[in-house]
Amino acid sequence: MGIIAWIFIGLLAGLIAKALMPGKDPGGIIITMLIGIAGGLLGGWLGKVIFGVDSIDGFFDLSTWIAAIVGSLILLVLYRVIAGNRRHA
Repeated sequence: MGIIAWIFIGLLAGLIAKALMPGKDPGGIIITMLIGIAGGLLGGWLGKVIFGVDSIDGFFDLSTWIAAIVGSLILLVLYRVIAGNRRHA
C-alpha cells in the first residue's frame, strides 16, 4: 500500500476510534486525525510483532482496518491520559 492509502486508513481509523471513545479530548480534530494515522502504523506494527501476522495485507482487508483502529484506540487513550494530566496540573 502506498502512503496515501495509509493516510486515508489512518484518518478513518481515527474517526472510528473517536466514535468508539466519545468524550472531550484535549486536542481538536487535527490531533485526532494525526493520532489515527500514527495508530494505523502502530496497529500494523503490533500485529506483526506480537501475533506474527501480516496485518497490512491490503486496503480492503479486515485485518488492516482492525489493526489501524486498535492502534488508534491505544494512542487515543495514551493521549487522553498524558494531555489530560497536563491540563489539570
